[in-house]
Amino acid sequence: MTDDVVAMDRQELQDLLLHSDDISAFLEDFTAMLAREISDGDAPAWCAVTLLRKRKASTAAASGLEAQALDELQNSFTDGPCMTAIREDTVIRVGDVREDTRWPDYLPAAAEQGVRSILGVPFDLGDDAWAGLNVYSPAPHHFEADVIASIQQEVDRASGALRLAVRLASHREAEHDLHAAMSSHTVISLAAGIIMGQNRCTHAEAMRILKDASNHRNVKLRDLAVELVSSLDPDYLENHFRA
Repeated sequence: MTDDVVAMDRQELQDLLLHSDDISAFLEDFTAMLAREISDGDAPAWCAVTLLRKRKASTAAASGLEAQALDELQNSFTDGPCMTAIREDTVIRVGDVREDTRWPDYLPAAAEQGVRSILGVPFDLGDDAWAGLNVYSPAPHHFEADVIASIQQEVDRASGALRLAVRLASHREAEHDLHAAMSSHTVISLAAGIIMGQNRCTHAEAMRILKDASNHRNVKLRDLAVELVSSLDPDYLENHFRA
């Protein structure tokens, strides 16, 4: 393999992210593209991305069914090359699973599945998330220094796109939560206004009536407010709170 074995550039990575529906789709495309670039006729390569959440590893994306199965196998063990790569923030290379003495529980299981060499490369996602790229090959010593350098370069480039995607996803989630909170506050205020008009009482008294009814009927305050507002103006509620 040559130094330019991996030919993706920043524009390709940006295009992948922009044309993917979500982070998972981006990673699926990324692993598939990377697997194609580092495979050859005699030595295919299978790529997968592992996410580490609350000390539990899970496969987020894979270049195919073989890669998915191999990654799930590794994640079923308490430790392995990818977990070590993520934890120590360093590239981990297993030249030959039959000769390497690390991870004595996992490597024999990998060998039984036809794997001979493994590469684990961590993504640099800061404090937002923890992830690593796993590359498997049925050929021993598949990953020479030039190939590793090329793979690491692409992972570094993808890390920048992923950091942005993770932050955007977090922002969208926070925005959704804020919108939901504001919607709840608004519908409760509307319900309180209706009670104030019906009973000629203060806002505090209207809120007490709502809370008492909520406790008595054992329903959430917002749900009770939705029911009250909907009974008077269902079209307004449909347009503003159930879109």
